[in-house]
Amino acid sequence: MMEEGQGSTGALRAGVAVAVVTGLGAFGPAIGISPAWIVILVGGGLVALSVDAATCQGMGGHVLAEALPGGEARLRRIAVHEAGHLLIAEDEQLPVQRVMVGTLACLQAGLRSSGATEFTVPDSVRMPLEDLRRWSRVLQAGIAAETVVYGIARGGADDRALLGRLWGLSGHDVATAQREQRRARREIEQQLKRRHQDLETKAGELLSLAPRLMR
Repeated sequence: MMEEGQGSTGALRAGVAVAVVTGLGAFGPAIGISPAWIVILVGGGLVALSVDAATCQGMGGHVLAEALPGGEARLRRIAVHEAGHLLIAEDEQLPVQRVMVGTLACLQAGLRSSGATEFTVPDSVRMPLEDLRRWSRVLQAGIAAETVVYGIARGGADDRALLGRLWGLSGHDVATAQREQRRARREIEQQLKRRHQDLETKAGELLSLAPRLMR
């Protein structure tokens, strides 16, 4: 699953909003902006934030960012992340329920995220070691795909959390879990490097299907 620091992004957005309001109040009248318009703009902004929080779970800014010029680059990174999951899941024969690219697609599915690949959760938490290795490869594939294409990964917090839970409930010790996860990460990074073109092609396919505002 792809999440891009929503807490830090929200704090940044709030800081920018405060700076804009302060700037309008201090310099707006001096450059000819009516105080009445400043009140309307600030009030409208507060209403928009309230509506976003109530209807879009605070993700409206992400939806808007993906619709604006430059938004496709953001969506493409998400598509690369999810394409990594999808390619490795196919190789490992783990069934994928659905893939969503973009905040709008996730909100339509009732998820608070910018991208997601959903799998069938194992019935048993005490899986054989080889199954845990397969899940280690699949769940780290999004991070590996971003690393291969961009040099660094931004998403994957939920993937790491789920993988940690699977290993934590498996009965294996921490050292074994960490060693196997590092091994899996190395394997899939090499695998995705060899399949770089397949990764780019799959990401392009997912990107073409991603819903956006005004499209």
